[in-house]
Amino acid sequence: MTYNIALQFEDGVSRIIPCEPNELVADAAYRAKINIPLDCRDGACGTCKCHCESGSFTMGDYIEDALADDEAANGYVLTCQMKPTSDCVVRVPASSAACKTEVGAHGGKLTKIERDSATTVSFSLQAERPLAFLPGQYVNLMVPGSKQTRSYSFSSAPNTSELAFLIRDVPDGLMSTYMRKQAQPEDFMMFTGPYGSFYLRPAVRPILMLAGGTGLAPFLSMLLWLKQNPTDHPIRLAYGVNTNEDLVELETLAELKSHLPNFEFFTCVVDTDSGHPRQGYVTNHLSSDDLRDGNVDVYVCGPPPMVEGVRKWMSGVGVTPKSFHFEKFSSANEAVAA
Repeated sequence: MTYNIALQFEDGVSRIIPCEPNELVADAAYRAKINIPLDCRDGACGTCKCHCESGSFTMGDYIEDALADDEAANGYVLTCQMKPTSDCVVRVPASSAACKTEVGAHGGKLTKIERDSATTVSFSLQAERPLAFLPGQYVNLMVPGSKQTRSYSFSSAPNTSELAFLIRDVPDGLMSTYMRKQAQPEDFMMFTGPYGSFYLRPAVRPILMLAGGTGLAPFLSMLLWLKQNPTDHPIRLAYGVNTNEDLVELETLAELKSHLPNFEFFTCVVDTDSGHPRQGYVTNHLSSDDLRDGNVDVYVCGPPPMVEGVRKWMSGVGVTPKSFHFEKFSSANEAVAA
């Protein structure tokens, strides 16, 4: 059995490499032409010290000067002595350029385009081969007919060749205009990635997901992964939008709920004329109980004001979650205006 080792570099680039059960991670990286900082190869210098965020492994011999006991207890490893016993996520304290690797370049054909509402578009690409990424990550997708790219999170599960995206339809936006007016099945699109530190960590405690608008996309990827890799811990998703027509993928969420008995979700709408049973922001419909006295991992994806609003809400209820992961996004047009 071959394991997938996700190498996370300081500059946000990810490379996922195969590693055999009895192969050292440093050797697997070298075989993939990735030069993790390395010197002695004997567990004596500590040059290849990295942090294993998730996964299991065995360690060979090393001296304490290279890796102290408290570091080992907190997940630090020497890649020259690390052999995986499962898929792993390893943070490398160097940039991808320093490790002489580049982000992967990929391509795929459009297979589906759905204009779900006046404010969203979903589409799928058939990639040339199954793509490994961490659920929640994104790619930079090149807009056909231009040299510009836009960043979008996957809304599909990892390790498949059918890649799905859910994007906001921005007035006069470059990708939005292409998707609304020009895109046709079989169009070829190029993209680079995966990128990002917003991804699902091991499910070792309850999970609270807070999505704003098309910030739902990475959570769909996470939930699809959890469908294939179930957990007994509770998962709650709060999905907030501005208007009723912004609500999309509700059937997908219902289908996921039917397969994940410990998953529940609710929606809310900001528009006070919406008639929706829950109006306002997601934080209006949460309580300190959702933070479980801090024994919870919180994930937030949405516009910057939403992320900051969640921070203020947590501060107001006086509970600090075990971990807090977030992804802020805005359109290129909004960024220019700002």
